[in-house]
Amino acid sequence: MTLYRGPNLYLNRTLKFGGIRLFLLWLGVSLCATGAGAATTAKKATPAKTAAAKSAATTRARARSRAAASKARVAQKTLAEAKTPHYRVDADGNVVPDLRAAAAIIYEPSTGKVLWEEHSQDERSIASITKVMTAVVFLESATDLDQEVVVTRPDTFAASTTYLRTADRVRLGDLLHLLLLPSDNAAARTLARVSPLGYDGFIARMNQKAKDLGLDHTHYADPSGLNADNVSSAYDMARLISYAAEDDRIGPIMRTPEFTFRTGSGRIISVHSTNQILRAGDMDVLGGKTGFIAKAGYCLATLLKLPQGGPSLAVVVLGANSNPGRFWETRHLLAWLNERAAVFGLSTPAVVPAK
Repeated sequence: MTLYRGPNLYLNRTLKFGGIRLFLLWLGVSLCATGAGAATTAKKATPAKTAAAKSAATTRARARSRAAASKARVAQKTLAEAKTPHYRVDADGNVVPDLRAAAAIIYEPSTGKVLWEEHSQDERSIASITKVMTAVVFLESATDLDQEVVVTRPDTFAASTTYLRTADRVRLGDLLHLLLLPSDNAAARTLARVSPLGYDGFIARMNQKAKDLGLDHTHYADPSGLNADNVSSAYDMARLISYAAEDDRIGPIMRTPEFTFRTGSGRIISVHSTNQILRAGDMDVLGGKTGFIAKAGYCLATLLKLPQGGPSLAVVVLGANSNPGRFWETRHLLAWLNERAAVFGLSTPAVVPAK
């Protein structure tokens, strides 16, 4: 049986649902107020966070500035030390260079005489001076230096120094410039790979060519010089740089300070020689090649003429302590010899020729 409650039933329902609506309205207002308060709190926190971020950025900038200044001071000190020539008195009472490198030589190609040397027969890693032989061997079979070849992923992979990209189309002549000026490792790999000998055959030919030239302390393991197993001596490299600079396809490249070309897709590549003596323009450079990896140190093989003219002289410095050091040791050696040219002449070696 249903009880009749009359008008009170409607009133009770109205009050019930009205209360719910009021509660929901209150809850919404409360949430809005809470949100506004949170937003206000966030706005209040923003300036503090911004200040902290600015402070951290300033600290990092100052640290970078201090590091850069410290690096610049070290570089200036290294350069100043390199520019200062060092001499010593040998067992015979002669003033001779006090070498700041592992090995060096002054060699006269026209007579085969060694004018001065220190540890010139020691076998050492030669880094990118390797690329001189790479050029020599490649040009034994190259017939069309305008031919375009495609650079592959293995050529550029972990190449360290390269201006090339995978799939670049590049002329062989431009690859030779990349090889000998900025010492591009991908260019060396590409030239070896596209040669008729193939990559492995190319390296075998490099070693055979060294034997043919009588470079008894020289062995090659790759065409770029990244492999520390590429070894030679200052004496051997003096003879090789003299030989290569006489090639009318290699010498002019080694005497080029800067070079610009386009890839097959039109990308412009501009490079400069790593030989700072050549770029300085104050000495008669006939050819040269730099090299550096950690095991080899800073190396330079170059063919020059004395300031007053006369025969060509090969000066090789291996294992110098710094990048400027190899160039300044070369300058100091040539200056020392030039001062004594009138004393013993270039027809008489200062020391016994290396065997």
